[in-house]
Amino acid sequence: MTVHSFQEHFDKKIDDEVMIEPRDWMPDDYRKTLIRQISQHAHSEIVGMLPEGNWITRAPSLRRKAVLLAKVQDEGGHGLYLYSAAETLGISRDEMLDQLHTGKAKYSSIFNYPSLTWADMGAIGWLVDGAAIMNQVPLCRTSYGPYARAMVRVCKEESFHQRQGFEIMLTLSNGTEVQKKMAQDALNRWWWPSIMMFGPPDADSPHTAQSMRWRIKRFTNDELRQKFIDVTVEQAKLIGLTVPDPDLKWNDATGHYDYGAINWDEFWNVVKGNGPCNKERLEARKKAWEDGAWVRDAALAYSKKRKARKENNKTLAA
Repeated sequence: MTVHSFQEHFDKKIDDEVMIEPRDWMPDDYRKTLIRQISQHAHSEIVGMLPEGNWITRAPSLRRKAVLLAKVQDEGGHGLYLYSAAETLGISRDEMLDQLHTGKAKYSSIFNYPSLTWADMGAIGWLVDGAAIMNQVPLCRTSYGPYARAMVRVCKEESFHQRQGFEIMLTLSNGTEVQKKMAQDALNRWWWPSIMMFGPPDADSPHTAQSMRWRIKRFTNDELRQKFIDVTVEQAKLIGLTVPDPDLKWNDATGHYDYGAINWDEFWNVVKGNGPCNKERLEARKKAWEDGAWVRDAALAYSKKRKARKENNKTLAA
């Protein structure tokens, strides 16, 4: 088959909603786009452990500690699934992590904001994981098989994370005046970064159009952002909190909420590495990688020793 024939076969599979698998022929740009998206998704999962990890020992009860610990552990697992999915495209995990540590690869800008109070654990679960679910559920039908299958479990676990966060915010909003103010303050600080999570406006997104054609993405950034706002504003009303957007109002004509201007200068500044916690987050990941070198070396040495023992046993048996 010629490259043209391979391309036609690939295009037909995309059009027919047949998943692309690792051994299938695929265009180089499709492979590169998937590696970029999946690896950045994986990086976001493991960097996302950091804002919550420092609250595990400070959670207000044993129950809260156990739930938060389980959640952070889940995020590490999500990173594992996604790195594994990306490896099926021909990139090694070491290479992906090197790209993260050198700043070549990005992760979600939301994780470069500080978690200042316990209420932030609620806001992160409710808003950040809520936005993640809105973005990730359609990825269960993405065109690349390993990515789609990994997302099924990720989304199931993220739904628990979102409910855990909402339950924290509900409890605080029904608590003392100080607790209510704490919940409102967390919402004020996390609202705008959360709606930036969906990426730049469609007109300014360099990858959206092609990803939609390849069915890697099923909805545009702006479509997902609007859906998230419509759902979350109603949830905020339910627990008596106010979304910090004076321009927010329901539009009967469109059937959606109109919302205020997003500060995209802030978004791009954080993406470029100038957010409140960019350096801190990256240094923490580098340190974890360096501190864990002995574990990786030990595991590799054990694997080699076990393989050599098996080969030796085969020789003796022969």
